[in-house]
Amino acid sequence: MNGTPTWLLLLLLSLCAVAWSVPVDRNGANQEPKEEVPEENMDTGLYYDRYLREVIEVLETDPHFREKLQTANTEDIKNGRLSKELDLVSHHVRTRLDELKRQEVSRLRMLLKAKLDSTNTQSLQMDHASLLKQFEHLDPHNQNTFEAKDLELLISTATKDLENYDAERHEEFKRYEMLKEHERREYLKGLDQEKREKEEKRMQELKEKHRQHPKVNAPGSVAQLREVWEETDGLDPQEFNPKTFFKLHDTNEDGVLDEQELEALFTKELEKVYDPKNEEDDMMEMEEERLRMREHVMKNVDTNKDRLVSLDEFLKSTEKKEFNNPKEWETLDTKPAYTEEELQRFEAELRDKEELKRRAETLRQEQELLKERKALEAQRREYQQAVLEMSQRQKEQPVVDGQPPAGPNGELQFQPESQKQEDKEAKAPAEHEAEVQNNLPAEPPQNLPIHT
Repeated sequence: MNGTPTWLLLLLLSLCAVAWSVPVDRNGANQEPKEEVPEENMDTGLYYDRYLREVIEVLETDPHFREKLQTANTEDIKNGRLSKELDLVSHHVRTRLDELKRQEVSRLRMLLKAKLDSTNTQSLQMDHASLLKQFEHLDPHNQNTFEAKDLELLISTATKDLENYDAERHEEFKRYEMLKEHERREYLKGLDQEKREKEEKRMQELKEKHRQHPKVNAPGSVAQLREVWEETDGLDPQEFNPKTFFKLHDTNEDGVLDEQELEALFTKELEKVYDPKNEEDDMMEMEEERLRMREHVMKNVDTNKDRLVSLDEFLKSTEKKEFNNPKEWETLDTKPAYTEEELQRFEAELRDKEELKRRAETLRQEQELLKERKALEAQRREYQQAVLEMSQRQKEQPVVDGQPPAGPNGELQFQPESQKQEDKEAKAPAEHEAEVQNNLPAEPPQNLPIHT
């Protein structure tokens, strides 16, 4: 992105820990932007992420809208008042926004078609206008132009979806842990008693080994920040200064700590518990721990709930009692992520899915078999029809002299010409001998008297 990040971007995209590389002038002063090394933006995880980013980029190219964005507060953005400024943007910006919306509608239509194809409903007539209503980030009634309502829907939907993002991540992690436990139990069931006891012992030893880690400082506490100051920043812990610390870790110099910048502060603590080289350490658990730490800091520091930590909020948090005397941080290994009842429901759900999958496969095989039977039946009928027609033609055909004799089933019996010639030559001497015999005189009668 070439434009400067705005409150809208910071509000929406920082919800998923998006880092922006160019600083913003929040006081509206005319200053030359500092040259920064671009950072790779993280995907928000929204299915309309690209559309959201491109709309914001285009809006930032309009000087009037850009100014409004820089002076707008969180409530102005969330309640839709900012959307009314769309009518004042330049013509070429509106044209580009119209083009982006048409592209997004086309993309959604392709998604709908792919979904229908995958459910074997290709033959049904698709009502795209009705189907598009399930997408809340644009106005489905107007599919050609980008209006103020589209911007309002895009902001409100993105805000709502991203606010639920952390909850969805927690739920996804819980399902991951339950699946892992389910597979562990199934694996142990397949072993004989001796091997099962041996494997259970090994697994328990790994679990205990994982728990033997150094103490983890509470995220956002003075002890945790001093450790980063000393080991990451290489500074004297006795000279720790909160304001200097904030500026050091505001890596894009936009005046706030976004969620990615906050999560980077917890790396040293997480390394105490998780090592990718160790069999007992699960990196998925490490990311869940990172999320929990960030939520903890946001809850205690982010007073205006915009999911960003300003310098003023950060400095005020260092004056609280909890900053110097926090509660001991409980890592994930201190309590399970689910209850036994939740695990049982999850396993029942897995069994139901497997049964549905088995039935679907059986139905598919039966359909294939039915298709084969229908094809064979069609071939059989075609063969019978061909035989019937051939028999009918033979009955209707007149007998011709010299026609080869017919066999027992009506088929014609042909003899090669060479065989006919041989038969003729073999027959000739026999006929000649018979003719000579017929022309000989009769023999004289036997025992007649002889006259002298």
